[in-house]
Amino acid sequence: MSRRQSKSISLLLVDDHDVLRLGLRTLFGETEGIQVIGEAGTKAKAIMEAIRLKPDVVLMDVRLPDGSGIEACREIRNAYPNTRILFLTSFADDDAVMATIMAGADGFLLKEIGGDELIRAVKTVAEGHSILDPATTQRVLAKMKTISEATPESKSENLSPQEKKVLALVAEGKTNKEIAVAMDLSDKTVGHYLENIFQKLNVTRRSQAAALFARRFPQ
Repeated sequence: MSRRQSKSISLLLVDDHDVLRLGLRTLFGETEGIQVIGEAGTKAKAIMEAIRLKPDVVLMDVRLPDGSGIEACREIRNAYPNTRILFLTSFADDDAVMATIMAGADGFLLKEIGGDELIRAVKTVAEGHSILDPATTQRVLAKMKTISEATPESKSENLSPQEKKVLALVAEGKTNKEIAVAMDLSDKTVGHYLENIFQKLNVTRRSQAAALFARRFPQ
């Protein structure tokens, strides 16, 4: 029996709508194997509660009153890489989906999802798997392909071997802190590498850089 099967999945709910959080708490309160251990309605509180409670899974909206859930995701994953982040949002924004992936999220779903499907998604993410809403996946992949094709390939040849290693980890969805650990560098050094990479590739987002890497250096 796995560790996940032997205990309840601890879940933190993050959404600025009280009624939605109440509905989610009710849904998961009736679900065997999942325990809601906390709630938050803002980015700041989401980060604070995630650090305080150390949940197995954070179920979070992309748009929060004081900032982006994507920023919260990045900070939570930097602090606790083992915490899984599942986004539940009203809008199938392709840029947001790409941003969540690059921030280290484990899934992206629309709020129109059914209760049983949402429960399965939380359990799937808790087991270490990733999940995307099928309706958004193809569009996101197509957009990443378009971004990569719009960027001159020759620019990637200007990257140093170390920069290419950093970019490869970015393409895997690693956070700066995870890249720093993997490459035995400081967070500040990783930040400097990323600044140089973005400048050389003439991109402004991690998703754009990752899309270019996927095209130029296919697995």
